[in-house]
Parts: sequence; C-alpha cells; structure tokens
Amino acid sequence: MISIREAGPGDFELVAEFIRKLADYEKLLHEVRFDPETLRRHLFGPRPAAEVIIGEIDGVASGFALYFQTFSTFEGRPGIYLEDLFVEPHARGSGLGRALLAKLAALVVERGGARLEWSVLDWNELGKGFYRSIGAAEVSGWERWRVEGAALGALAGG
Repeated sequence: MISIREAGPGDFELVAEFIRKLADYEKLLHEVRFDPETLRRHLFGPRPAAEVIIGEIDGVASGFALYFQTFSTFEGRPGIYLEDLFVEPHARGSGLGRALLAKLAALVVERGGARLEWSVLDWNELGKGFYRSIGAAEVSGWERWRVEGAALGALAGG
C-alpha cells in the first residue's frame, strides 16, 4: 500500500540520504555539499524554506519530494516548485512517483495555486517519459539561469 506523509524533524537523516541518492542517480553526488545543521534549520526550523513529503510502500520509506512555494505575477497566484523527486530503484513502476506528484498537485489546488513546475536534466529520458505520462509538458522558450559562489558574493556587493 502506498502512503504519503509530511516529513518531520525526525526524518532529517532519511531526507539527507534521499538527497544523496538522487544526486548519485543524477551523476551529481560531487556537488552535494550541504551542512547538515543548516539544511535541518531550513527544512524544519522556525521559518522553513522548503517542505518535504515522504512516500512509503507498506510502511517503508521509498521516496520523497522536496518543494517550495513560488509565485506567478502573471497568474497572481502561488504555485509549487518541485526541487527534488526521488523514488528508490526497487519502487520504480509501483506508482509511488505518481502518488508523490499527485499529492503536490493536490497541495497546489488546496492552496489556490496556479501550477506545479520543476526542471529535469536534459539526458533524463526516463524521467521525461514519466512526466509526459502524467500530463506534464516542457516549457519551451525558457532557459534556467543561476548565479552562485563568488559571482553571487560579488553581485551582493561583497
């Protein structure tokens, strides 16, 4: 049986492990550099920057989704950005990934939101196929941009 629940502070080690497993799958494990206490504070502290749901199969944690609120000025409503979605290899094809996304879609609707969105690595055809199967579509005409590290410090005036 599949169940979805909100993660709590006691799930921190599980969430951290899922993040590492996702990074390994994405061939980005070398980029995982979070400080555990900082991540814990941002997920479960007094002013969370993101939320997490855990997907379980027969009571065993087998996947997660980490997300945060966005806002569309064009729509005039909030949305949810899915930062991370991971399902253990043994649980793929079980419906858990779909259940996690369905829960996020329900949260968007419940919160009066306009959309659920995320990014996918260009080589991840398995993921793209799954996303198409649930009715998602690529947003054409947009590129993802980022400023970080020394460039972020310089931009901030430091």
